Amino acid sequence: MSDVRHVLVLPDREAAEEVAQVLGERFGVSEEPRIVRDALAGEDDAEDAQWLVLLHDEERRLDVGALDGFAAEWEGWREDP
Repeated sequence: MSDVRHVLVLPDREAAEEVAQVLGERFGVSEEPRIVRDALAGEDDAEDAQWLVLLHDEERRLDVGALDGFAAEWEGWREDP
């Protein structure tokens, strides 16, 4: 199986934590997603940071359109690979 990863980009940590928690309920994800803070180079201000939720989908069973809509509920988006 190939390594398929979805990256959801969220505006703040609270949204990223909520998304990571709800992913399991909504999509039946068993593996806990990873949350990563992504700041622009040289930016220390939390206001300028984005939060990423990394989700592995080795079986390619998650619908990317549904993930797009899901991330948009928190004012985020799914990053294309």
